[in-house]
Order: sequence, then structure tokens, then C-alpha cells
Amino acid sequence: MDELDETVEYEGAEAPARTRSVDAYGLRIDVKEWGDPFDPPLLLAHGGLDFARTYDRFAPLLAAGGWRVVAWDQRGHGDSEHATLGTWDADARDAVAVLDSTTEAPVPIVGHSKGGGLSMHLAEIAPHRISHVVNLDGLPSRRPVPDLPDHDRVRLLADEADRWLSFRRRAAGSVRRPGTLDELAARRGRMNPRLDPAWLRYLVTVGARRDADGWRWKLDPAIRPGGFGPWRPEWMLYRMKGLGQPLLGVLGLELEEMGWGTRPEDVEPHLPAVARFVPLEDTGHFVHIERPHLVAELILDFLGNPT
Repeated sequence: MDELDETVEYEGAEAPARTRSVDAYGLRIDVKEWGDPFDPPLLLAHGGLDFARTYDRFAPLLAAGGWRVVAWDQRGHGDSEHATLGTWDADARDAVAVLDSTTEAPVPIVGHSKGGGLSMHLAEIAPHRISHVVNLDGLPSRRPVPDLPDHDRVRLLADEADRWLSFRRRAAGSVRRPGTLDELAARRGRMNPRLDPAWLRYLVTVGARRDADGWRWKLDPAIRPGGFGPWRPEWMLYRMKGLGQPLLGVLGLELEEMGWGTRPEDVEPHLPAVARFVPLEDTGHFVHIERPHLVAELILDFLGNPT
């Protein structure tokens, strides 16, 4: 069989029941949904360099618990449009656009890695829109990075925007390197060595496109790890104690390249008044992929009856 025609399946993985797009201030953001469209909504935010369909195995478990699961490809990721500029605040505005297109009522939000930090940020800046926060291995470690006054944050924004635009100009016209399905899966495997190779092959078929010369990840070539604007994840850790919503934090204790290197002692002093914190032994950064049923059960129990 020609590899370009190959269909890859993975046990428990389900394509979204519905797809749609949202106009986020002139940028098209692609949205995926699982579950009954009349069930209460739950937002699901992916991590950096990922895409919404990395939840193909996990989202159906939450949908089976009675939730309408709404995930979106962040700008420059998956099937969403690429943007000239990508910052943390732009990602937050895009998330609000998805939220506005979904419901006017407060909703729970679940986020992995960068998406976990983004979820806590949304809960802080729009507390009337977020009812519960679930952070899946997106709790940063406590590093000696002091908070900054507003005038220094403005300078950081200018510096970050200049670096981003300079990199964007250098990347103009570039495309991601093609490869076979197995080659792309192997590249991802070097970053995620704990994940099932069969799962990585499945991810290629839902997160890459098939061109005449092979497969290419859809990710914008100008996207870089940590390129989220003048935002330091440690700032959210310091302010986490002030969150007004119930928080569930799930932490994988096995260190991985894409993880934060966070230990329980980094997190525990900063937990808000209503919080549940679950460190998982023998589990890496992708807690919801390594242990989907356990993590889904933790979330469903934390959120309670969706009706």
C-alpha cells in the first residue's frame, strides 16, 4: 500500500464529532468538538507545538462523562491560520473568542502544559467566565525570576515582538521538512520517548498534511518553544494562590524534554484555598496520554455532575 494512502487507527481514539471555525479578530481559529452538542461545554486547551487532535483519545472520555468538549488549534498550530505575531496575550484573546462562540455561561477549562498556564491565566483575567481550572502538567517550577514593574513588561513586549518579527522574516517562505509517516513519528518520538510509537504514527495522520513529497507537520515553521510574548510561567505560579476557582493540578513526576521539571514542593506552597493536587509516579509530561482513564476520572470527579 502507498503510505500516502495509509489509514492509521489507534484504540480509543475518535475524530471530533464536529468541526467549525471562529473569527478571532480577523484570524481563523479551527475548533473541534466531541460529545452531545446539547451537553454543558468544557474547554480543552492543548500545549505548545501541539494541536487539538492530540486529544482524540482523551476528549471522548470526558464527553462520555456528559460534557460537550470544545478544543481549538491555537494560532499557528494544527488547522488554524498562521499569524504574523504570536504572543501569550494573543493566545488568550483567541481563547476568549472560542469561549464567546461557545457559551455565555461560566465553563470549566482543562489545559495541558502551556494550555494549563493559559487556562489559569484566563481564570485570572476573566474570572466570571471560568468555573473550574484543571492544569495537566502545566505547573511551572519555582525559579528565581522576580516579578517586574509595568514599564519593564512594556520593554519586554517590544523586545519579544522585535525578535518574533525578525524570526518571522527569516522564516518567510520556509516549509517544514517532509518525511515518511514513520520518519515524522520518529521525530516526535525523540521529544516524547515515553509515548507509544503506534500513537505517534496516529498523530502524524491527524496533525500533518500529505504532500506529493511526503508528510509535513502543519505547525507554522515560525513557531518556537517559549515564544509566548512577555510572559514568564513563574509569574502564574506566584499568583496561583489567588485564584478564585477550584483548581485541580495533575503533575507527572518523570522528567521529560518537553516538561517543566516541576516537583511537588514547587507547587504545594502556592495552591489556592480550594485545590486538589495529584502527583503521578511513573508518568511523564503527557499525563492524559499515558494514563487517560485515570486522568479523565480525576477530572470528572473534580467537576461533578455536568447537569
